This record gives sequence, C-alpha cells and structure tokens, in this order.
Amino acid sequence: MEKIEVGEIFTISDENEQDQEVEVLATINIEGTEYVAVGFVEDIQEETEEDIDIFFLKVDDEGDLTAIETDEEFEKVTVEFEKIMDEEE
Repeated sequence: MEKIEVGEIFTISDENEQDQEVEVLATINIEGTEYVAVGFVEDIQEETEEDIDIFFLKVDDEGDLTAIETDEEFEKVTVEFEKIMDEEE
C-alpha cells in the first residue's frame, strides 16, 4: 500500500461491525512506526463549533490501519500528535 496522505478517506468497521468513513487529519512517524489521526467524515463535514472526535491508528507493515494495542503506546502517540496540533495553531 502507498503512503497514507492527509485528506485521504477510508472506510473502517467499528466494534459493532458498522462501516464508518474516516478522513486522515494528520500523520506522524514515531520511532519508525507510522501513525495517523482520523476523524469521522460526517463530523468533519458538519459546520459546527463543537469539537470532533479524533482517533489514532497505527499503520502496520502491509499499510493497513490497525488499533493501537497498549496504553503506553497510545499515550506516546497522543503526546506527539498534540505537539503537532499545538504548532499548527
């Protein structure tokens, strides 16, 4: 799979096996592992003042999006993405 770019839209299945479209909002490489921040397309397209939910996913060796498995890894990714978002504001 090619490198995932900001703005790409993917369909993922949630815990209830329902498909959801998500848009890539940011990408980051931490210690050789690629991660993406995504939000639901429906939430992004709504013109509202409310914050949207952002989810972090890992890009595996085949280029597929997978869940972050440990709290430690999730915390590390959250901190790095927050640094990026703060720099952009």
